[in-house]
Amino acid sequence: MVDRPPPPAELPRSRPSGAGYTVTMRVLAPHDPTLLPRLASVVDEARGVVTGMDLVDVTTAGATVDLTLLALDEDHVTDVATALETHTGVRVRHTSDPTFLFHLGGKIEVAARTPLRTRQDMTMAYTPGVARVASAIAKRPESAWTLTAKGTSIAIVTNGTAVLGLGNIGPYGAIPVMEGKAVIFKEFAGVNAYPLCLDAKTPQAVIDTTLAIAPGFGGINLEDIAAPDCFRVESELQRQLDIPVFHDDQHGTAIVVSAALLNACRITGRDFSEVRVVLVGCGAAGTAISTALLDAGVTDLVIFDKDGVLSVKGLPHHQVLAERSNPRGITEVADALRDADVFIGTARRGSVDPDLLKAMAPQPIVFALSNPEPELLPEEARPDTLLATGRSDMPNQINNALVFPGFFRGALDVRATKVTLAMKQAATRAVADIVTDEQRALGVVVPTMFQSRLHNAVAGAVADAWLAEHPESRKRESDLDGKAR
Repeated sequence: MVDRPPPPAELPRSRPSGAGYTVTMRVLAPHDPTLLPRLASVVDEARGVVTGMDLVDVTTAGATVDLTLLALDEDHVTDVATALETHTGVRVRHTSDPTFLFHLGGKIEVAARTPLRTRQDMTMAYTPGVARVASAIAKRPESAWTLTAKGTSIAIVTNGTAVLGLGNIGPYGAIPVMEGKAVIFKEFAGVNAYPLCLDAKTPQAVIDTTLAIAPGFGGINLEDIAAPDCFRVESELQRQLDIPVFHDDQHGTAIVVSAALLNACRITGRDFSEVRVVLVGCGAAGTAISTALLDAGVTDLVIFDKDGVLSVKGLPHHQVLAERSNPRGITEVADALRDADVFIGTARRGSVDPDLLKAMAPQPIVFALSNPEPELLPEEARPDTLLATGRSDMPNQINNALVFPGFFRGALDVRATKVTLAMKQAATRAVADIVTDEQRALGVVVPTMFQSRLHNAVAGAVADAWLAEHPESRKRESDLDGKAR
């Protein structure tokens, strides 16, 4: 094997840790008995991670190899390809990204629940038989819950103004994200969810369009709508509709954070009423998290946004929180973090100096939730820190997918007409209680979304909370079912 120069200085020094940039390179290489280990060695020196090598073909001209690897990002993929061609003599014919292949054709489809095998099937599913059902529903609209898919279906509504960590990428860019949510709804809770990505420039346009399509659905899941527009959209839709309206970026995240904090307090021997909490980043998620913690009994909460500590002279949704928070009148982040028990970040990497978090109380609880780079990385944390992030490649992922499938399943099951505080608090307890004592002993504060009993537990808790507040719902549900039969 010949000596090779070191990889270019600009290659990333960190190693990839997730599957976001898994790629397969098809390379054409000259005959060489050391080819495969050479390929692996060069990828390793370029800070990539080889996950597979497949010999596709061998001819007199050379060998064709599919090389699958993990990279940090698209630029890193280019750097690895350059290193391979420079140091092994191969030619990279093309690179395929399994993540893009996974999305080809979209991730969802509509499937029929009833067969259409005979003429009789057709006459019942469509004309003329369907006219009888349509007339019955017109006379009694409530029966749409049992005679159509309304009772098992929700609309995922977005205008694409705050998509993941990508910002305002518009309705087209939002489609694959909403499809992903639809898959999660169906897979984990049996809920039919339909992505409605609206070309709506104003909050009122989102409101008007959603009101227009609402009759076909049993609930509305608002997603990736920028603050402060999202607050108006949610409140106005819930005021005018008689079905649950749930903004997942707000309340889904708040439920999971509250559940995680409940478990973190159990682990560290703290109580909600006694903890000192500092939150940085008061957008949609930060606002909902702050409200949820105050409603749950937290009394010492200091909230900062990009302009500093919240003020009663700020934005309308900030004014309410400013009046309920910061009992000690703190104005600086450093002062707030000194001896604080909990830090919650919902802003961005760099919004807080990680060194300031070292001044927190013993066994600090840090939820660094900005994506893709959290406010605090594990290697920056004190050894006694109980850390959670929004990333799937780190422990304790705060992911609203832990709650939204079961939440809507429960709300649909009891035909809830709105989302209540009791329903959200019940979901919080359900998520927290899925984590066992043994898991908490290992520092686990949230379950994973693949625990089958999680979503059933959330659904049951949400349904019970609604029925406890609205016992008349039991009779209405029974009456409707009886008339449908």
